[in-house]
Amino acid sequence: MEAPQTEKARVMIVRKLRLKRGWSQGQLAEMAGVTTRTIQRIEQGHRSSMETSKALASVFEVELSLLQPEDEQMQDETELKADEQRALFYAKRMKEFYESLATYVIMAVVFIALFYSEPVVYIILGGLGAWLIVQGLIAFEVVSFMSPGWERRLAERKLGRKL
Repeated sequence: MEAPQTEKARVMIVRKLRLKRGWSQGQLAEMAGVTTRTIQRIEQGHRSSMETSKALASVFEVELSLLQPEDEQMQDETELKADEQRALFYAKRMKEFYESLATYVIMAVVFIALFYSEPVVYIILGGLGAWLIVQGLIAFEVVSFMSPGWERRLAERKLGRKL
Protein backbone atom coordinates (compact mmCIF):
# COMPACT_ATOMS: atom_id res chain seq x y z
CA MET A 1 0.00 0.00 0.00
CA GLU A 2 1.30 3.45 -0.89
CA ALA A 3 2.06 6.10 1.66
CA PRO A 4 -0.44 8.95 2.02
CA GLN A 5 -0.20 11.51 -0.69
CA THR A 6 2.28 14.31 0.01
CA GLU A 7 1.51 18.00 -0.40
CA LYS A 8 3.80 18.08 -3.45
CA ALA A 9 1.90 15.22 -5.08
CA ARG A 10 -1.40 16.88 -4.21
CA VAL A 11 -0.51 20.12 -5.97
CA MET A 12 0.91 18.21 -8.94
CA ILE A 13 -2.62 16.93 -9.50
CA VAL A 14 -3.48 20.33 -10.99
CA ARG A 15 -0.65 19.90 -13.49
CA LYS A 16 -1.72 16.32 -14.23
CA LEU A 17 -5.33 17.32 -14.84
CA ARG A 18 -4.28 20.29 -16.99
CA LEU A 19 -1.90 18.24 -19.14
CA LYS A 20 -4.43 15.43 -19.44
CA ARG A 21 -6.80 17.91 -21.08
CA GLY A 22 -4.07 19.46 -23.21
CA TRP A 23 -4.47 22.93 -21.76
CA SER A 24 -1.76 25.54 -21.28
CA GLN A 25 -1.40 27.31 -17.95
CA GLY A 26 -2.84 30.41 -19.58
CA GLN A 27 -5.90 28.55 -20.87
CA LEU A 28 -6.57 27.02 -17.45
CA ALA A 29 -6.12 30.40 -15.76
CA GLU A 30 -8.58 32.03 -18.14
CA MET A 31 -11.20 29.31 -17.64
CA ALA A 32 -10.81 29.43 -13.84
CA GLY A 33 -10.80 33.23 -13.70
CA VAL A 34 -7.36 33.47 -12.09
CA THR A 35 -3.99 34.70 -13.30
CA THR A 36 -1.47 32.51 -15.08
CA ARG A 37 0.93 33.27 -12.24
CA THR A 38 -1.56 31.73 -9.78
CA ILE A 39 -1.57 28.49 -11.79
CA GLN A 40 2.23 28.54 -11.94
CA ARG A 41 2.45 28.97 -8.17
CA ILE A 42 0.01 26.13 -7.53
CA GLU A 43 1.98 23.84 -9.85
CA GLN A 44 5.18 24.80 -8.03
CA GLY A 45 3.75 23.66 -4.70
CA HIS A 46 2.06 26.70 -3.21
CA ARG A 47 -1.32 26.15 -1.60
CA SER A 48 -4.28 27.66 -3.36
CA SER A 49 -7.04 29.62 -1.70
CA MET A 50 -10.41 27.97 -1.22
CA GLU A 51 -11.90 30.24 -3.90
CA THR A 52 -9.21 29.25 -6.42
CA SER A 53 -9.60 25.57 -5.54
CA LYS A 54 -13.36 25.82 -6.09
CA ALA A 55 -12.82 27.46 -9.47
CA LEU A 56 -10.30 24.80 -10.51
CA ALA A 57 -12.55 21.99 -9.31
CA SER A 58 -15.36 23.45 -11.38
CA VAL A 59 -13.19 23.77 -14.50
CA PHE A 60 -11.79 20.24 -14.12
CA GLU A 61 -15.23 18.90 -13.13
CA VAL A 62 -13.80 17.13 -10.08
CA GLU A 63 -14.68 17.10 -6.40
CA LEU A 64 -13.28 19.98 -4.36
CA SER A 65 -11.79 17.44 -1.93
CA LEU A 66 -9.35 16.42 -4.66
CA LEU A 67 -7.80 19.90 -4.64
CA GLN A 68 -8.49 20.81 -0.99
CA PRO A 69 -8.57 17.48 0.86
CA GLU A 70 -9.83 17.49 4.42
CA ASP A 71 -7.78 14.41 5.32
CA GLU A 72 -5.05 12.25 3.84
CA GLN A 73 -7.43 9.52 2.65
CA MET A 74 -8.10 9.99 -1.06
CA GLN A 75 -9.49 7.71 -3.71
CA ASP A 76 -6.91 5.65 -5.62
CA GLU A 77 -7.83 7.15 -8.99
CA THR A 78 -7.19 10.68 -7.75
CA GLU A 79 -3.76 10.02 -6.25
CA LEU A 80 -0.70 11.04 -8.16
CA LYS A 81 1.42 7.92 -8.12
CA ALA A 82 5.22 7.90 -7.99
CA ASP A 83 5.55 6.90 -11.65
CA GLU A 84 3.21 9.74 -12.64
CA GLN A 85 5.29 12.18 -10.61
CA ARG A 86 8.45 10.98 -12.35
CA ALA A 87 6.76 11.22 -15.76
CA LEU A 88 5.58 14.77 -15.07
CA PHE A 89 9.03 15.75 -13.85
CA TYR A 90 10.55 14.23 -17.01
CA ALA A 91 8.04 16.05 -19.22
CA LYS A 92 8.83 19.34 -17.48
CA ARG A 93 12.59 18.87 -18.04
CA MET A 94 12.05 17.99 -21.69
CA LYS A 95 9.86 21.07 -22.18
CA GLU A 96 12.52 23.28 -20.58
CA PHE A 97 15.20 21.73 -22.82
CA TYR A 98 13.23 22.32 -26.01
CA GLU A 99 12.43 25.88 -24.95
CA SER A 100 16.15 26.45 -24.34
CA LEU A 101 17.01 24.88 -27.68
CA ALA A 102 14.56 27.12 -29.54
CA THR A 103 15.87 30.20 -27.72
CA TYR A 104 19.46 29.25 -28.56
CA VAL A 105 18.70 28.74 -32.25
CA ILE A 106 16.88 32.07 -32.51
CA MET A 107 19.64 33.89 -30.63
CA ALA A 108 22.33 32.26 -32.75
CA VAL A 109 20.65 33.26 -36.00
CA VAL A 110 20.09 36.85 -34.86
CA PHE A 111 23.58 37.37 -33.43
CA ILE A 112 25.35 35.76 -36.36
CA ALA A 113 23.29 37.85 -38.78
CA LEU A 114 24.06 41.08 -36.90
CA PHE A 115 27.62 40.44 -35.74
CA TYR A 116 29.00 37.78 -38.10
CA SER A 117 32.45 39.38 -38.21
CA GLU A 118 32.86 39.62 -34.42
CA PRO A 119 34.76 36.62 -32.96
CA VAL A 120 33.31 37.21 -29.48
CA VAL A 121 29.86 36.21 -30.78
CA TYR A 122 31.17 32.75 -31.66
CA ILE A 123 32.78 32.38 -28.25
CA ILE A 124 29.53 33.31 -26.51
CA LEU A 125 27.48 31.02 -28.75
CA GLY A 126 29.96 28.22 -28.09
CA GLY A 127 29.55 28.66 -24.33
CA LEU A 128 25.77 28.72 -24.63
CA GLY A 129 25.95 25.65 -26.88
CA ALA A 130 27.94 23.78 -24.21
CA TRP A 131 25.33 24.76 -21.61
CA LEU A 132 22.60 23.53 -23.96
CA ILE A 133 24.36 20.18 -24.37
CA VAL A 134 24.48 19.75 -20.58
CA GLN A 135 20.77 20.62 -20.37
CA GLY A 136 20.03 18.02 -23.05
CA LEU A 137 22.00 15.33 -21.21
CA ILE A 138 20.02 16.09 -18.06
CA ALA A 139 16.67 16.26 -19.88
CA PHE A 140 17.25 12.96 -21.71
CA GLU A 141 18.40 11.42 -18.40
CA VAL A 142 21.88 10.58 -19.65
CA VAL A 143 23.14 12.44 -16.59
CA SER A 144 20.96 12.37 -13.47
CA PHE A 145 22.26 15.58 -11.93
CA MET A 146 19.80 17.01 -9.40
CA SER A 147 17.11 14.45 -10.13
CA PRO A 148 14.33 13.68 -7.64
CA GLY A 149 16.43 10.74 -6.44
CA TRP A 150 19.40 13.04 -5.81
CA GLU A 151 17.15 15.45 -3.93
CA ARG A 152 15.78 12.60 -1.78
CA ARG A 153 19.30 11.28 -0.99
CA LEU A 154 20.40 14.80 -0.03
CA ALA A 155 17.44 15.18 2.33
CA GLU A 156 18.09 11.73 3.84
CA ARG A 157 21.76 12.61 4.38
CA LYS A 158 20.72 15.81 6.15
CA LEU A 159 18.19 13.95 8.31
CA GLY A 160 20.54 11.03 8.96
CA ARG A 161 17.72 8.58 8.14
CA LYS A 162 15.47 7.38 5.33
CA LEU A 163 12.47 9.46 4.40
